[in-house]
Amino acid sequence: MSSAELFIIAVGLSMDAFAVAVCKGLAVKKAGIKEMATAGLWFGGFQGLMPLIGYFLGTAFSTYITKIDHWVAFVLLGIIGINMIKESFEKDEEEKSCGSMAFKEMLTMAIATSIDALAVGITFALLPEVNIGAAVGFIGAITFILSAVGIKIGNIFGIKFKSKAELAGGIILILMGLKILLEHLGIINF
Repeated sequence: MSSAELFIIAVGLSMDAFAVAVCKGLAVKKAGIKEMATAGLWFGGFQGLMPLIGYFLGTAFSTYITKIDHWVAFVLLGIIGINMIKESFEKDEEEKSCGSMAFKEMLTMAIATSIDALAVGITFALLPEVNIGAAVGFIGAITFILSAVGIKIGNIFGIKFKSKAELAGGIILILMGLKILLEHLGIINF
């Protein structure tokens, strides 16, 4: 998997965290460096940790699913992407209380937005030549940056970009899953 592909996956995965950060930015009175760094560290940290956990889980079970690994990657990324697209069209209940930067609130949101990354980590274990260190670094760093920026954007522009970010992230993940499947079946070769 190339650096460009890892970067694209990182951006796709970070869209949930970005959307929540925009919501939090809308609700906070001041979107300063402290608020931006707090969101970035929570979301980026969990988005980096979850694929690593998923990778180790996938590695442990890879011998059982090696013959169907491309289908597993396609299905996991497809389900995650479809769910993100579906969520982009729904009204969010979390918007009512999304301004809190308290430990419990941030922990809950960081876990909720990084479950997709756990599934992607499982997928990474099934793919040849995935540098898990680079993948975790890309995902964590990109999510940190986009979450910090999301706080500021939310504070300045409001919630209008939240659903578009989730929609874009979902589409990116579906396309990456399709690419993995088509490459394995020999239909395309990038």
